[in-house]
Amino acid sequence: MSATAVHSLWTTAADSITKIDAPKFEYGQLSPTLIVVGAAIIGILIEAFVPRKSRYYAQMFVSVVALAAAFAAVVALAADGYGTTKARIAAMGAIAVDGPALFLQGTILLAALVGLFTFAERRLDPVVHGNRVDSFAAQAASVPGSESEKAAVKAGFTTTEVFPLLLFAVAGMLIFPAANDLVTLFVALEVLSLPLYLLCALARRKRLMSQEAAVKYFLLGAFASAFTLFGIALLYGYAGSMSYATIAQVVDGTVQDVNPALADTMGNDALLLIGAALLVMGLLFKVGAVPFHMWTPDVYQGAPTPVTGFMAAATKVAAFGALLRLLYVVLPGLRWDWRPVMWAVAIVTMLGGAIVAITQTDIKRLLAYSSIAHAGFILAGVIATTPDGVSSVLFYLAAYSFVTIGAFAVVTLVRDAGGEATHLSKWAGLGRRSPLVAAVFAVFLLAFAGIPLTSGFAGKFAVFKAAAEGGAAPLVVIGVISSAIAAFFYIRVIVLMFFSEPRPEGPTVAVPSPLTMTAIGVGVAVTLVLGVAPQYFLDLAGQAGVFVR
Repeated sequence: MSATAVHSLWTTAADSITKIDAPKFEYGQLSPTLIVVGAAIIGILIEAFVPRKSRYYAQMFVSVVALAAAFAAVVALAADGYGTTKARIAAMGAIAVDGPALFLQGTILLAALVGLFTFAERRLDPVVHGNRVDSFAAQAASVPGSESEKAAVKAGFTTTEVFPLLLFAVAGMLIFPAANDLVTLFVALEVLSLPLYLLCALARRKRLMSQEAAVKYFLLGAFASAFTLFGIALLYGYAGSMSYATIAQVVDGTVQDVNPALADTMGNDALLLIGAALLVMGLLFKVGAVPFHMWTPDVYQGAPTPVTGFMAAATKVAAFGALLRLLYVVLPGLRWDWRPVMWAVAIVTMLGGAIVAITQTDIKRLLAYSSIAHAGFILAGVIATTPDGVSSVLFYLAAYSFVTIGAFAVVTLVRDAGGEATHLSKWAGLGRRSPLVAAVFAVFLLAFAGIPLTSGFAGKFAVFKAAAEGGAAPLVVIGVISSAIAAFFYIRVIVLMFFSEPRPEGPTVAVPSPLTMTAIGVGVAVTLVLGVAPQYFLDLAGQAGVFVR
């Protein structure tokens, strides 16, 4: 064949191929996530090029500026109407910019900023070889107890990689509740999970326990991710699309454009039901709902306490956001199938978390089971399937995240020779030895219990009211009973602190730097403001409660 003939074949083939359009990205609307990702990459470069002595301050500066700037970007987007009238799908259908997404992103960024202060705390441990140390291992790669670890401690090394890891986790959390297709959802899930697996293994004290917690979290998280991915594959087979809107149309039977290659499997209800079940199961694992909660107490106890506080607050916010979007945007047509299952999950989660918490002797495990019970209370709002249900869940998540970070920040202050004194018996008489710290912790416990004039009461009231109006009154009754059971063990700790004799060999309360004081102060302020005057924030959550479809 002659060269001209070949050439003409090529040109005809090229003409027949449709032009591939360049992707369109709305950088302004994606700016909160882009700022955090950019800062995380700068953090990695700091680790590579900045001298070891200056890294802590450089990382701290970059992280604080990035989280504050990202929060400012969220506020600017909300002020510009992207939470209400201008809500839209950005990034070629991958990400939703709407009220719930912006509200949850703002909550995650503020929680991360407060959590970051506890990460950066360096005054609680005694000075080692003339160096101030934080909660994290001197050198993560060294074997616990080995010569290389001792050398790293002696040289005054610190693991400043925790700051970019935190930022990467936050970036995943920002995308997770805003994801508008299944691939984006899965990528965000992995981006937020992998840094957390690493952070859990980095405790300076009790390193073996910390590494065990990380391995458990990683293995169970990998199983949950596999279930999620399998569910995504089945839903794709069912709907012929990864897009939330298209899947919702196929579920409703209103889809117009049927893919001929998938016409045989489209609309197969077995694929839909099994796929949806597996996908929801993966999200319930992240939320820590029974029966997918087994990792929670071990990981919360073994991880460094600042990581536990950050993870307990921010991961819950992101995971509930993703769960809400999935159930309200993708599967509203399947409501009669998923509501009974969620009823059962909410009931066993509320009762299971509250009852098992009574038997705990370690303060971090007690808070872990308390967080499981709270997941059950929040699920009651999810089950309401009304706009009030969405806004009550948003408010509860915002209130809960600051109480949690504050409570874990207080746990870092109570110390003995082995580091943090987390056994409950050590907390006896703390109110006489250090009345201020005990009083602050009591405020957080009362908020967890849902006592009036705290944010916990306003949150529970909003969630239970929405559930009752959504036709789930029996669930509210069980929720109130669970709250009463939970109040028992919160008040037991308060009684232990204020009405027990302090032990002579009891722990001391470390005096923190302004960083941890700020974290605890913000926690107390938010707890009291949302408890005494919640209406403005309830209205804000109400305005933000509409998903873009």
